[in-house]
Amino acid sequence: MKKSDFYFDLPAELIAQTPIKERDHSRLLCLDKNSGELQHRNFYELPSLLLPGDCLVVNDSRVLPARLIGVRQSGGAAELVLLRDLGDNCWECLCRPGKKLREGAEITFGDGELRAVVEEILAGGNRKIRFLYKGIFLEILDRLGKMPLPPYIREELSDRERYQTVYSKVLGSAAAPTAGLHFTPELLKQIRDQGVPVYSITLHVGLGTFRPVKEDDIENHEMHSEFCLIPEETAEGVNRCKQNGGRVIAVGTTSCRTLESFADENGMLKADSGWTDIFIYPGYRFRCIDALITNFHLPESTLIMLVSALAGREHVLHAYQTAVENRYRFFSFGDAMFIS
Repeated sequence: MKKSDFYFDLPAELIAQTPIKERDHSRLLCLDKNSGELQHRNFYELPSLLLPGDCLVVNDSRVLPARLIGVRQSGGAAELVLLRDLGDNCWECLCRPGKKLREGAEITFGDGELRAVVEEILAGGNRKIRFLYKGIFLEILDRLGKMPLPPYIREELSDRERYQTVYSKVLGSAAAPTAGLHFTPELLKQIRDQGVPVYSITLHVGLGTFRPVKEDDIENHEMHSEFCLIPEETAEGVNRCKQNGGRVIAVGTTSCRTLESFADENGMLKADSGWTDIFIYPGYRFRCIDALITNFHLPESTLIMLVSALAGREHVLHAYQTAVENRYRFFSFGDAMFIS
């Protein structure tokens, strides 16, 4: 398949720059993956769309305030985005300005309580950065770091918690699993009270999730690798749901990719952890998930390819065109879809 098969025209004004006031008051476009039928709902109506025997699987990863702005030895500005913990106080980082940050370059943050040294230029242009500090690194990062918002969001976020899900708990992501941003504690309680369990996986989202597909033939695209984990409780709960004929509903493409990475041919899971670079596009046979809650994704992205694999490219592109015509909000702080 060609990258251009997943193009749609999106007016720039539909890209949400800020979250709405109440998380669960976003709009919800419901897509029947078999018929293509569409319904316009609100996210707080989600409980009425769930069936006895269903379960939800959410990603409990928490976003690091991973964007650091500091000063080079020359006095010029520098920006680092932490991507992956390499151990021994070293991180793989996205760096700007790249040409100025050669091996041995030093950057100072805050009043000098955090320093960074470029140890190595990695394949692809990212840097291996060693951090020098006294105290606890994550506490320093919490004070000095900013949220690494996606490149299409140009406004500063006044409340950092609005780029975290209410159930986030495991620090490690460079971007939020944004499908979960619509949930409130009250909505989750309502879902659980009606007998639909909510299980957690952890996938630490990397900024590779925003990397564009450059290959014309999508099969030639190489996915970034991300660390994920499935707890025992989740494996047992998902297996029980499938055995009883319920629907496994992934909240977000990260939950979907984790479940599909670890499921066996029958869709069964076992507790495990590891790295995944699974690339899901039309023609893929889903083994574990039956339905998906997701946001609206970029044209020609791996994420719109994933949802097209679940619901069919024609159905998805028609749903996206309908969303544009009805002025839905797109991307991280935008509205949601329920594909079932």
